[in-house]
Amino acid sequence: QVQLVESGGGLVQAGGSLRLSCAASGGTTSSYTMGWFRQGPGKERELVAAISWNGGSTYLKNSVKGRFTISRDNAKNTVYLQMNSLKPEDTAVYYCAAKRTLAGQYEYWGQGAQVTVSS
Repeated sequence: QVQLVESGGGLVQAGGSLRLSCAASGGTTSSYTMGWFRQGPGKERELVAAISWNGGSTYLKNSVKGRFTISRDNAKNTVYLQMNSLKPEDTAVYYCAAKRTLAGQYEYWGQGAQVTVSS
């Protein structure tokens, strides 16, 4: 059973940066598609970024393009979300997720990391 643990959240001022990490255990995720979701106050959960198993394909939500970068290190079973130029509207709980196929549903989820951006 794959377990995902996020780290790196926190409180930052607008314009600042944070890097989220998601470490997998209980199995290798090197062949999995990995995603970062977020759920802001009173909002639905949304996909922010995703990366294919080898990093060859990535997706970024339009509102974070040019500010966020998703990457992975399969040797460390870890995926990252580098967030720059943060805005108050980026405030949310960020979740890491994994799925075995590109077209499938996300099967494994982390517990979430709070990101708060103050204005």
